[in-house]
Amino acid sequence: MFSKSNLLATLVAAVTMFLLGYLIWGVATVDLFEGHSLNNVMKDPPDFVFILLANIIGAFALSTIYGKWARGHHSAKEGAEFGLWIGIFVGLSVFLIMYGTSELMDLTGHLIEAVLDIIYYVIIGVVIALIYKSTSKAN
Repeated sequence: MFSKSNLLATLVAAVTMFLLGYLIWGVATVDLFEGHSLNNVMKDPPDFVFILLANIIGAFALSTIYGKWARGHHSAKEGAEFGLWIGIFVGLSVFLIMYGTSELMDLTGHLIEAVLDIIYYVIIGVVIALIYKSTSKAN
């Protein structure tokens, strides 16, 4: 669990998650989601310390799960497939439950969020897989 591959993948994935998340949700889609939000629940300004901490914890969990899931087969394709399933779980499953139980966004907003989550986690999965590949003992 605390292998060199896992810890390095955690570090790189956490930084990638933080920066990519900021670019996607903090810059590129702000106006888009304003049109689909039903209730504004955002902090202004966001607490970046907790966002970074969440990214570190999430990256460690994803990296650890990936390490067990991949079974030593590390490639961009494996990482993309792993990220796809994580994105489907978070983007479709969790956000459709949120749509069914809260008034955060309209259905279009949640579906856009699902697509963005799938893309986001595919990228994170590839990053994790490539770090595992570059640090595996097979190289």
